[in-house]
Amino acid sequence: MSKPLEGIRVIDLTHMLSGPYAGMILADLGAETIKVEPLAGEGTRALLAKDPNNSLKGMGAYFLTLNRNKKSVCIDLKSESGLELFYDLVRNADVVLDNFSAGVPAKLKIDFEHLKAINPRIITCSVTGFGQDGPNFQRPAFDQVVQGIGGGMSITGESADKPTRAGIPIGDLGGGMFAVMGILAALQSRTSKGHGQHVDISMLDCQISMLNYMATMYFLSGQNPTPLGNGHFVHVPYNTFKTSDGFVIVAVIFDSFWDNLISLFDIEALKDPKFKTQPERLANKAFIEGILNDVFSTQSTAHWVEKLSSVRVPCAPVNNFEQALTDPQVLHRKMVVELEHPEGGKVNAPGNPIKLSVDNEELYTPPPLLGQHTDEVLKSLLGLDDSRIAELRTAKVVG
Repeated sequence: MSKPLEGIRVIDLTHMLSGPYAGMILADLGAETIKVEPLAGEGTRALLAKDPNNSLKGMGAYFLTLNRNKKSVCIDLKSESGLELFYDLVRNADVVLDNFSAGVPAKLKIDFEHLKAINPRIITCSVTGFGQDGPNFQRPAFDQVVQGIGGGMSITGESADKPTRAGIPIGDLGGGMFAVMGILAALQSRTSKGHGQHVDISMLDCQISMLNYMATMYFLSGQNPTPLGNGHFVHVPYNTFKTSDGFVIVAVIFDSFWDNLISLFDIEALKDPKFKTQPERLANKAFIEGILNDVFSTQSTAHWVEKLSSVRVPCAPVNNFEQALTDPQVLHRKMVVELEHPEGGKVNAPGNPIKLSVDNEELYTPPPLLGQHTDEVLKSLLGLDDSRIAELRTAKVVG
């Protein structure tokens, strides 16, 4: 077995979430991913590191998850000698990934314009809040900031009076996912055309992209959509209903699903022929969902999932983390994997969702200790000997 990105070398300069998530995906897919950290370590190393419930031997959940399959090299990029070492690594790399604030790579002389002179085939990728240009590109951004500006928060939750961010940090994670897509596109372009290039990922751009057809609906109608909770603006019933011990989701999209649904109940009000078509169900949404809420509250979630599934009505429980991460389908797909700490001990984490039919090896090396691979990388890639590395370490160029 093998992994699809074997032979690709990534220099990962990222911190926090959006950039490290992109680096994690590339590493999971087999790219040799060298995490270049400042001598004090990347900031995420400290997050939750001392939390007894969310750390393992001094590594918090952030770092444990996001830095698997990576190597750690400590270099002071602000020193002249450190910058030269970094340039030597770039000569032997395919991709340089960062999520510094816009303009920082250029100040550090590690942006595409500097690096392409060293390696014309290099691909650089920067994940920022707002991209590399525009009237507001230099403003600071974090996940909830771009969720808010990007419009998604305005349609999330139960009420327009209480805008709600997504429960998962989709602003950060979306930036990381699109970064991977951009890098893979640039790698393919390099294969066919022979040149490197810069990939400019704006977290705000990603949020706007994910508005998708709802943005087009706004342009057509001129009307701002509002939050619908877990309901739908077209389909009925399409919502979350309270059961005796939790919640069940019912998603009736086609009229045939409605027929299947009402076959489960002996409720005359729902057998009205006018409800057989979507427009009438939508016009009577509150009435229909009110009846269903009363019915579903009489039995457990498991009961209703079994009944609904038996007549092929799309449905699901609303799982908590424990339920989701022990779901048989999730486990079968190897979406829960075991990560080792480099000093011993293990923890479970989400797996790699990209499944290939051939290059499908799923092995995970531990997240690295700070500077764990500095000597290995400097020797194997740059040919430095022990004495030269010792000199650099004494001068605090590497760690």
